[in-house]
Amino acid sequence: MMNQTSQQFVKFALDSGVLKFGQYKLKSGRISPYFFNAGLFDDGAKMLTLAQFYATSILKSGIQFDMIFGPAYKGIPLATAVAVELARQGKNVPFAYNRKEAKDHGEGGSLVGAPLKGRVLIIDDVMSAGIAVKESIALIKAAGATPHAIAIALDRQERGVENGVAVDYSAVQYVQRELGLQACYIATFADLLGYLQSQAGSELAAHMPAVQAYCERYGV
Repeated sequence: MMNQTSQQFVKFALDSGVLKFGQYKLKSGRISPYFFNAGLFDDGAKMLTLAQFYATSILKSGIQFDMIFGPAYKGIPLATAVAVELARQGKNVPFAYNRKEAKDHGEGGSLVGAPLKGRVLIIDDVMSAGIAVKESIALIKAAGATPHAIAIALDRQERGVENGVAVDYSAVQYVQRELGLQACYIATFADLLGYLQSQAGSELAAHMPAVQAYCERYGV
């Protein structure tokens, strides 16, 4: 069963047009019956609500951290908004993010914001293959800090792909088991499935068969 926060978040994502149902080709080549596009949290009110969901999940997780890092590009506004909301809730921490291309003028380099140090919490939207987090880990380590945890909006809970071959663990499980990071999330695929089940008789319920079939084929 979903907790109240997860249920509210799934509804929020649907109402915002961020979570959609249909047929969507993923980077893995899989055809997914749903798609989560955090780029459509595209106005101040949506970002404020999203940041509140992140901050609540992070604080509830009990994960201890010293600063926030947002991987370019989607992680930049996420990290900024979450840092602001955490400060509003009484936990003020510095944050930083990276550029895709390093500057050769001004302050130079590929990092912007507070110096990376201590235990770093990475903020991202959805983790599929874990490529972005690996790049973030390398940047954080190169700066002498400790990649400590990751917070995401939605855990798809599906088997990852390594070198074109499906593996028996998800990207989140890989980050936890192989990379040693703690992880927290606002909602999971199971929460999404549970929400659909709670909407029996509605138009949303029509997507249940495709979503369940996808889960049976690719779920962990």
